[in-house]
Amino acid sequence: MQKHGLDIKEEITRDMDFDVAFSPSEDEKGINELNEKARELGTVNPGAIEEYEELKDRHDFLIKHQRDLTISITELEEAISRMNIATKRRLREAYTLLRTKFSEVFATLFGGGGKADIILTDKENILESGLEIIAQLPGKRLQNLNLLSGGEKALTSLAILFAGFLVRPGPLCILDEVDAPLDEPNTARFGQMIRGLSNETQFIIITHRRATMEIADYIYGITMEEPGVSKVVSVRFSEAKA
Repeated sequence: MQKHGLDIKEEITRDMDFDVAFSPSEDEKGINELNEKARELGTVNPGAIEEYEELKDRHDFLIKHQRDLTISITELEEAISRMNIATKRRLREAYTLLRTKFSEVFATLFGGGGKADIILTDKENILESGLEIIAQLPGKRLQNLNLLSGGEKALTSLAILFAGFLVRPGPLCILDEVDAPLDEPNTARFGQMIRGLSNETQFIIITHRRATMEIADYIYGITMEEPGVSKVVSVRFSEAKA
């Protein structure tokens, strides 16, 4: 306490009850201990109370934000869990419907024979599962899509595409030479399927096949009447027939 201009003996004598006898020699040890403790305290910080209040306010602010973040994380995890459940349910419903439509379209495109299916590679985790396409053409054994010929692969892929449009029609579909590997009977069935789907979807088809051109409402072609000069020619079939 000497550092702060105080004498412990004087302070104790001033504040004590004078009816009680005081013996400095008996309390010398206690006084020395108090002096030692006072020295250990070091320099007094006058702004300690203000600093404490600032730190306490900052601590309370951070605790409140931590609590808010914890609540937000919990709510977000619950929302993700609900979304995953709903997504799995809707995806499984769409998958089941797509399997049914794919089997029907496959049989139609291949002339009423054969069967096909879409298999999940991971049935327990449909959100991350892949798809395996299995096809059995008329008169052939069941096999993977990779083992089919070029024309069979093209027609099977078109069956999946058309099945998707039957499940959920889209406004527009662009097909580029998809009928190139098909033979005449398959091209005719392809055209019939396009014609049926065109009530809900507009198809733009790039093709060189005459059978495919015959189903179109409009035809746009490129001709070169003069060498090096290209010209776009368009034909509206309804007007041409009239």
